[in-house]
Amino acid sequence: MPFVVCEASGGYERHVLQSCVDLELPVHRAHGTRTRNFAKYPGLSAKTDQVDARMLALFAAKSEDLRLWQPPGTETAELRGLRRRRDGLAQMIRKEQNRLEHPQIRAVERSLKRHIRALTKDMNELDEQTGKLISSTPGFRSKSDLLKSVVGVGSETAAACLAYVPELGSLAKGKAAAIVGLAPHAQDSGTLKGHRRISGGRRDVRSTLYMAALSTLRYDPMMQSCARRLRERGKPAKVATTALMRKLIVIMNAGLKTGEPARRPVPTDDY
Repeated sequence: MPFVVCEASGGYERHVLQSCVDLELPVHRAHGTRTRNFAKYPGLSAKTDQVDARMLALFAAKSEDLRLWQPPGTETAELRGLRRRRDGLAQMIRKEQNRLEHPQIRAVERSLKRHIRALTKDMNELDEQTGKLISSTPGFRSKSDLLKSVVGVGSETAAACLAYVPELGSLAKGKAAAIVGLAPHAQDSGTLKGHRRISGGRRDVRSTLYMAALSTLRYDPMMQSCARRLRERGKPAKVATTALMRKLIVIMNAGLKTGEPARRPVPTDDY
């Protein structure tokens, strides 16, 4: 049976993916960074449609255990669309707020404030629609309740996880961290022990996990103890926060897998 591989291209690949599913053809959506790094091995430095097609064919032949693309459910696709638009608006608001620090011209300041108000209104409406979708979908509602039983995890983090990591709860412990780009990669050579770094993964959910980690650091004694030990070992604050983000996604994955809510105090600023 033919096996189809296409690169992720900002959403333009979705028609190819859906057509393959309709035709019952196995298809893999390859990350652009992986395929371009692979292209360096056979020396395919040029980039044309013909070269890309040859490179993807070689990539499929040489790679093992390529994960087949599965279309998201209707509710998941809707939730992801709402959340992606909401996050895009939040990013625009942050940019406009940064510009507001040095407007220089009064008319520009009024324009920025007017735009921020409009964007904030749209974002709040999307949050409301997202909340209604989660509460009206039994599967989402039960998963959201389990996620929010973790210290520091609130509606925002739960919605982001449901939208961007729908397979959460069915992943192995290490895979849960790796899929969102929170698994540290070794940088060793001989006797040299380099700094571990995170890379790749689903960036859309990481910013939300960062805010949740700050909340859990404030209210969860276990997480406070973990961060304190890391700091005592000389780790920077950013490394400690990343470690808490990694623990959070592992805890949430385990909670969804077992179906058991976490025991926790109720913090006042869940994110």
